[in-house]
Amino acid sequence: MNRRTLGRFLSATLGLALLACAPFVRAADEAPDALIRRVSSEVLDTIKADKAIQAGDMSRVLTLVDNKVMPNVNFTRMTASAVGRNWRQASPEQKKRLQDEFKTLLVRTYSGALSQVKDQTLSVKPLRAAPADTEVTVRTEVLGRGNPVQLDYRMEKTPTGWKIYDLNVLGVWLVETYRTQFAQEISTSGVDGLIASLAQRNKSNAGNGKS
Repeated sequence: MNRRTLGRFLSATLGLALLACAPFVRAADEAPDALIRRVSSEVLDTIKADKAIQAGDMSRVLTLVDNKVMPNVNFTRMTASAVGRNWRQASPEQKKRLQDEFKTLLVRTYSGALSQVKDQTLSVKPLRAAPADTEVTVRTEVLGRGNPVQLDYRMEKTPTGWKIYDLNVLGVWLVETYRTQFAQEISTSGVDGLIASLAQRNKSNAGNGKS
């Protein structure tokens, strides 16, 4: 598999990961691995049945993310972790802008990958956690053409159920990847500079019709 093909497959895998959190939660005390196992097949069926999503319709993707993904992700924690120590110094308005732009970046980055979700399935490994644990890592593999791909979820228990706050594909954690990028931006031009940079990237992607 060449670098370009691998890159496309990883994007598709991350797209699947972001959508494997749809809000079909039936009970706040549902085990995290059971939640991932159950919703994966339901979400895959939804993607396969929605021709607009497969075609990369951004309005459909945004609606799907807002209604089905975000209620099951602690996006505040995800953004704060990506921004790092500078999050504590950010104003409420800066935090809101960071979350909005980061969300748009992730949606546009991975929306195009949804059209590549075809024959993949998710195999959930036995959960290694104690009953009292409030943070766990659910380890899975994406099965399809080629070798299985490692896909792990960092999850936390909240009063409304388990929430995802980080993803790992082939040993690379999403938040850590963005933390490195964001730290460079902040060291050069501060939090406002990072916000401006994210906004410009999102504007450029939208203008170029990129996902």
